[in-house]
Amino acid sequence: MDSRPGANRFPLLSTVDSPADLRRLSEGELAELAQELRSFLIDTVSRTGGHLAAGLGVVELTIALHYVFNTPEDRLVWDVGHQAYPHKILTGRRSRMPSLRQRSGLSGFPKRTESRYDTFGVGHSSTSVGAALGMVIAAGLKGQAHKVVAVIGDGALGAGMAFEALNHAGALAPDPDLLVILNDNEMSISPPVGAISSHLARLLSGKLYTRMREGSKSALRAIPPLRELMGRWEEHMKGMVMPSTLFEELGFNYIGPIDAHDMGALIGTLRNMKQMRGPRFLHVVTQKGHGYLPAEGQPVTYHGVTPFDRRTGELRKKGGGRTYTQVFGDWLCEAAEQDERLIGITPAMCEGSGLTAFAQRFPGRYFDVGIAEQHALTLAAGLACEGMKPVVAIYSTFLQRAYDQLIHDICLQGLDVTLAVDRGGLVGPDGATHAGSFDLSYGRPIPNLIVMAPADGEECRRMLQAAFEHSGPAMVRYPRAAVPTAEVRGNGGRLRI
Repeated sequence: MDSRPGANRFPLLSTVDSPADLRRLSEGELAELAQELRSFLIDTVSRTGGHLAAGLGVVELTIALHYVFNTPEDRLVWDVGHQAYPHKILTGRRSRMPSLRQRSGLSGFPKRTESRYDTFGVGHSSTSVGAALGMVIAAGLKGQAHKVVAVIGDGALGAGMAFEALNHAGALAPDPDLLVILNDNEMSISPPVGAISSHLARLLSGKLYTRMREGSKSALRAIPPLRELMGRWEEHMKGMVMPSTLFEELGFNYIGPIDAHDMGALIGTLRNMKQMRGPRFLHVVTQKGHGYLPAEGQPVTYHGVTPFDRRTGELRKKGGGRTYTQVFGDWLCEAAEQDERLIGITPAMCEGSGLTAFAQRFPGRYFDVGIAEQHALTLAAGLACEGMKPVVAIYSTFLQRAYDQLIHDICLQGLDVTLAVDRGGLVGPDGATHAGSFDLSYGRPIPNLIVMAPADGEECRRMLQAAFEHSGPAMVRYPRAAVPTAEVRGNGGRLRI
């Protein structure tokens, strides 16, 4: 009888203590492994809480990447990192998953000091392509031949850093041996995919097509008009069935989109793309929360969860009462009723920053700019130049990413922008990447910026109102916590600044 933990419930998964063990399995066993891995992940997160829906969506992709590539010699770089729980489980940390996001336990994100399989520490978005490109360049300078793969998704491709890195990679000479995988889990780039697109992905990544493509280029190099004609024909044919134009123009060989829950198609395409050279871009489509009905139906709710009942999906209610975030959300709606110039802005954190009610009640004055903190602040600056009164709701840790815009675009010009800075101070379970450890320090030296930190809910409301009425930049910084007072009064009180 097998005495390993979980051997009875997870017979295949219990044999995988490293990607080397995974690669000893037959390809036919991988679908069963995916089922066990998904079940183990749900079990673990139901007890500890954490990020769930994104990880459920990349189970097959994670297995396929470690199966096809020789990790850790081949480098695998995850973006954002909250989808890396399956990666942690397959890379020797399965027995430590009950310690996830706890003191001295596993980090909720990839962490270089935790495992050699975590090639790049991450918690903020849109860093994967740039970091992976740096690894590719380093490998070339050192004469090494390992592969480098960046996995980006969950809105991270919309940030400027990602496109800066793609632009750089596509223009480098010689061509960098870089594979970028777009995990498209919101169906925002392409329509649903099926057998035809999976077949096309295999075809376009296969050796025959690649040899024909490169051979044609060589043969036609001496005949510029014909070479240009063939290039246009290729782009026209590919453009009829897939959204390749943007990435091809950036210098990448685009393949996809394919269904990343189809293990056979995924492994076949990855094997082909592993043999290709130069910058490649693989577009895969996943379902956030795949394989767990509650998460499939409510992917936003199950993006990050408290412990929950695995059978019913019912989340364990958080204790502690009314939070500073709720105080802000209520104040914002009341202030918007009183002043039509108020504009609410957030970089992809509507629910977390307490803007849900505002977005529903004032849709014309609500702007979610995606994971683009720099743009959020400069957008606010432009609005303020025209007499509007923007309120930017942003996490402390994410405001760091727009420090130049805070200084240059807002504060040096003394523009009327209110910053509602949530998650100030320690945010324990999410670790160092998400703690608001620096806001008081980096805010105080900036000219023209008023920095406030409330002691309770009533003071938070008054400070927000005072910041809004102030004719220059002001920041109200508050923790992820329940307010210490049971009652929060209305806007009658005024705080002088």
